[in-house]
Amino acid sequence: MRRRQILIGGAALAAAGAGAEALRMGSMSNYDAAARASRAPLAAGAPPVEWVRYAALAANGHNTQPWKFSIGDGRIDILPDLSRRTPVVDPDDHHLFASLGCAAENLAVAAAASGRPGEVAFDAASGAVSFVHAAGKPAPSPLFESIPRRQSARAAYDGQPLSAAVMKQLARAAAVPGVEVVLLTERAAIDRVRDLIVAGNDVQMNDRAFVRELKHWLRFSPRQAAAKGDGLFSAASANPALPDWAGPILFDLFTTAKSERDKYARHLDSSAGVAVFVAETADHEHWMRAGRAAQRFALQVTALGLSCAFVNQPVEVARFRPELASLVGLPGRRPDLVLRFGKGPTLTWSPRRPVSAVLASPAEAWAHGRRRAD
Repeated sequence: MRRRQILIGGAALAAAGAGAEALRMGSMSNYDAAARASRAPLAAGAPPVEWVRYAALAANGHNTQPWKFSIGDGRIDILPDLSRRTPVVDPDDHHLFASLGCAAENLAVAAAASGRPGEVAFDAASGAVSFVHAAGKPAPSPLFESIPRRQSARAAYDGQPLSAAVMKQLARAAAVPGVEVVLLTERAAIDRVRDLIVAGNDVQMNDRAFVRELKHWLRFSPRQAAAKGDGLFSAASANPALPDWAGPILFDLFTTAKSERDKYARHLDSSAGVAVFVAETADHEHWMRAGRAAQRFALQVTALGLSCAFVNQPVEVARFRPELASLVGLPGRRPDLVLRFGKGPTLTWSPRRPVSAVLASPAEAWAHGRRRAD
């Protein structure tokens, strides 16, 4: 759900500029064409496999895409793909289950637009999310239109406040049973959240295991990002594409706790507000519900021509959670997700794997069915 911006200088661009190296890096125009294809509009009456394509455009931690989809008769199950865990930043799989919720919301919105409305449920036995659907009238919506355009825009925004009417629309869109969303727009409150984000960033960037895991998911060249179809592509965070060999070296040289601290401070200072999502219970189902609420919020942000980005450090570093919970008036609860929002730029799209790569195999679908039946 959160991408780390890589701060590099002009020397890095020069290092990447040699003609032979540029060929090995791959073409940004080819990458952009592939990204657009993965976000092609959903045709009227599209089959379930196309709903899955839209579902897989959902927000997710480190863009690991930790899901498999099993398409059945009148239902689609979203299975957790534990091979794509991030155990350092997400040791209890909180973000993984929130990511499943994000995908489930996209799936439900896309299916409804195709005339197959349904209900989302969580199966505690298997850890999967189910979407059971039936025939109905096509119901396209602004949220549906926003699915292929939503992105985490990790850049500075214009700092301008939003109207009360816009804030009401955002709060209404994020309403999911079992989850509260607190919208902070007063500068003093945003500053307090900023300080927690910066403090969490310092802890993470000084943790070698965290940095090692983060680097595993970084993608530096268009060719690498397209081939992997996942991870944190530098160009999607407003940074230059780089040769695969140079990216890790330059990351180590230029990405420090201080550079990240300064970046996050600038980003929060330029934001119109911060949204904090807090589920009523800290369990897999409610983490999934928090993901649904955050996805709906992000889709509404996009529909209004605005931008948002996850800044989850205060929920990822456990010792900062109580202070954040108190700040939003929910002491004793575990905050789930944090999004900053405002008027910002459109960036390069993040990579996505093809639908064939996220469909469950017959063996995976059978194993899931056994766990659900038991």
